[in-house]
Amino acid sequence: MSTEKTIQKFLLGKFKTPDKVVSSVTALQSEGVKVYDVYSPFPIHGMEKLLGFKRSRLTTAAFYFGMTGTTLALLMQVFMLVWDWPIDIGGKPNFQGPALAPVTFELTVLFCAFGMVGTFLAVSKMFPWKTPVLFDQRVTDDVFVVAIDQERIKDRAKAEEILNQQGAFEITEQEVDDPYFDVF
Repeated sequence: MSTEKTIQKFLLGKFKTPDKVVSSVTALQSEGVKVYDVYSPFPIHGMEKLLGFKRSRLTTAAFYFGMTGTTLALLMQVFMLVWDWPIDIGGKPNFQGPALAPVTFELTVLFCAFGMVGTFLAVSKMFPWKTPVLFDQRVTDDVFVVAIDQERIKDRAKAEEILNQQGAFEITEQEVDDPYFDVF
């Protein structure tokens, strides 16, 4: 992971309604303009498919975290009950499957929860030392922002024209000087 300082420039189209955002993204993509991302105060249904995002792999990570918890719980209990400190309780065998279920379940859930929190923070780039990148303070309230990476724009005037035609109330340019902005 490189933390070398790089400055990225974005062309931002700001909208008031989600319908105009969807139509502008569709119009931009039909003209061959690659939209970097859309920032909105709430999720817009179907936007991830429109932008071409792949299905999240967080569910796979959750499975592996859970399996790690299950494996460690079983190994820990077998070690304690069978090898380290076997106790004869009424002549019953030391290793009984149903007796291991509660601890196994709890450690599975614990490892999955902590692993998912850590994975989410890493993928979302929420490091303790990182300041968040907001393209517009109003995006947390009532403004929708369509961000276009200027390195990928062939014709900036055409992109601005499309944003204007689709109802953008403001078109601005912003530089992002954050080494962790586009890491993952």
